[in-house]
Amino acid sequence: MTSGRKSGSMVLALAIGAAGGFAFAWLKLPLPWMMGAMLATTIASVAGANIRIELRLRTAMIAILGVMLGSAFRPELIARIGEWAVSISGLLVYAIVAGGAVTYYFLKAAKYDVVTSYFASSPGGLNEMVIVGREMGGDDRVIALTHSARILLVVMVIPFMFRLFAEYHPPEGLLPKGPDLDMPIEDWALLALCAVVGAFCAKKIRLPAAFLVGPMILSAAIHIGGVTEASPPSLIVAIAQVVMGSGIGCRFAGTKVSEVVRIVRISLGSTVILLAAAVGFGLLLEPLTGIPWFVLVLAYAPGGLAEMSLVALALDRDVAFVATHHIFRIAIIVMLAPLAFKLMRSRGFV
Repeated sequence: MTSGRKSGSMVLALAIGAAGGFAFAWLKLPLPWMMGAMLATTIASVAGANIRIELRLRTAMIAILGVMLGSAFRPELIARIGEWAVSISGLLVYAIVAGGAVTYYFLKAAKYDVVTSYFASSPGGLNEMVIVGREMGGDDRVIALTHSARILLVVMVIPFMFRLFAEYHPPEGLLPKGPDLDMPIEDWALLALCAVVGAFCAKKIRLPAAFLVGPMILSAAIHIGGVTEASPPSLIVAIAQVVMGSGIGCRFAGTKVSEVVRIVRISLGSTVILLAAAVGFGLLLEPLTGIPWFVLVLAYAPGGLAEMSLVALALDRDVAFVATHHIFRIAIIVMLAPLAFKLMRSRGFV
């Protein structure tokens, strides 16, 4: 594909995504710019539209998102981190219980092979699970589509859960909450520095989700240190949501309608299992932590670090709490899931 055609397909994807986001915002639906873009581009992808989102653009938006998440960290947060120990520890148990249940579901209901079932079942780490699953002999296309469908379904369901159970109300205007574009130039420079330097350093030391985690850590540091209280403007947040939502929808481009329907149908069952486990852990941990169960569900829900962090921001929940838990969840899965599979294979269990 020539560079001109690539640009055209990306412009078309963004136009479709923005139209979907605007429609959802006008209808006052939850997380409109992301969900609207995601649904519109998914429909366009399945209908055969030649659309795509360049990795560089998505990476840039992820870095901006990292800076935005870091701006939710405040000096008083340090005193609260110790309160999160129980819920963070529960993530390992959640990953084992939920992952095991979904692996069994894929083996029995979907008839996937053992390797594909295992790596498609992990509640997180899409890119890493696709790569390792392929190396271990699994069907990387099925793994990728299954994870994509999981993220799609979780991101679609969670905001409506909050509207039903947590008294969420969408903002008055079309844009998400946030400052205007007229920030002082020094704040713009600081936030840009966090995005660029944070991403570069995290990539160098090979942190998981480097383009999100690096900018978030650096942004958190300057906000906890009281250097600035600035955060990315609401318009940029909306653009980031459109790009992220469109990126999810474009993953289905070039896939037959029958295949998408089959994967989504199978993933619906696995998503129910994962969300039921998240709700169960939320209800179990609420009396132990004093944190509302629906906030714990948001921290445990396997919808992708960037995506669920955007959901937390849109729902006006504890972004720092949610983002920190998702970082730990992904780190646990990326580090331990491949090792656990190799150990089980060496012992003849799989």
